[in-house]
Amino acid sequence: MTILVVGGAGYIGSNAVDALIAQGYETVVVDNLVTGFREAVHKEARFYKGDIRDKSFLCSVFQKEDIEAVMHFAALSLGRESMEQPLDYFSNNVGGTQVLLEVMEEFSVKNIVFSSSATVYGNTEKVPVKETSALAPINPYGETKRMMETMMDWQSKAKGLRFIALRYFNVAGAKKNGTLGEVRQRLIPMILQKALKDEAMLLFGDDYDTPDGTCIRDFIHVLDLVEAHILALNYLTNGGESQILNVGSGKGCSNLEVVQAARKVTKKPIPIKVKPRVKGDSAILVASNDKIERLLNWHPAQSEIEEILTDAWRFQERYPFGYRNDR
Repeated sequence: MTILVVGGAGYIGSNAVDALIAQGYETVVVDNLVTGFREAVHKEARFYKGDIRDKSFLCSVFQKEDIEAVMHFAALSLGRESMEQPLDYFSNNVGGTQVLLEVMEEFSVKNIVFSSSATVYGNTEKVPVKETSALAPINPYGETKRMMETMMDWQSKAKGLRFIALRYFNVAGAKKNGTLGEVRQRLIPMILQKALKDEAMLLFGDDYDTPDGTCIRDFIHVLDLVEAHILALNYLTNGGESQILNVGSGKGCSNLEVVQAARKVTKKPIPIKVKPRVKGDSAILVASNDKIERLLNWHPAQSEIEEILTDAWRFQERYPFGYRNDR
């Protein structure tokens, strides 16, 4: 079976490509390399550089490859950045998904596993968050994910598309050998970069309605998340119906608690400085995994915060300056 992975040079996408190839899938990668890295793509994957908004380019890939299913990771994904560049997010995320679905329809490809986000929930009052919780995104990134889900749902009803939207919570960690980690400015990579440099970590907001005043998030190991993608793919290709599923650890950890755990893992002091909270950040987001555990028999196996940090730290030490400037 040949799987197209769009956004397959990014952090989560490259880990998914690695797992697909390990399990014997023929794997094709499309990425524009704006936020992804060619170095992260498995050498056995067939790689095409291009943007999924370019319909003629995408059609040429489908013409060359006998694609049977798609994994969709191609999206801009920084909530704070989306508050400053909303149109970029709508163009890339929503516009790109529309073109992808059009091409899939043209080539009669029916199955897609899609990376959605817990940001579709916004500031939810009930924790843990269920898939039936109200959707109220508080930044353009979350809004684009909601729109992408809606687009797939209507395409499913109209044209028989079968999709699974996985609503990720906070993804971190790396491959066990210290490769395929996150290099962009997210909480755990930023903490570990500060540890390497013996610098202070900035925390935005200590006045949230949480026990220590900092945001609480649900952190999931990237390898657990990739396993959920493989199970979702198998579910669809075996005739399963469209679904929306949360994917998290089911446990909350505050930003301050993450820093404290990072101090233990890195054996670095990691001092903190507190800045005012940033618009677009929710106070608490923790997943209910009941549905995905029941439907796919998926369970997080590697998502304790210290294991996540240990694997991420191994990557950080190996690539202190990122893929292109490692020592």
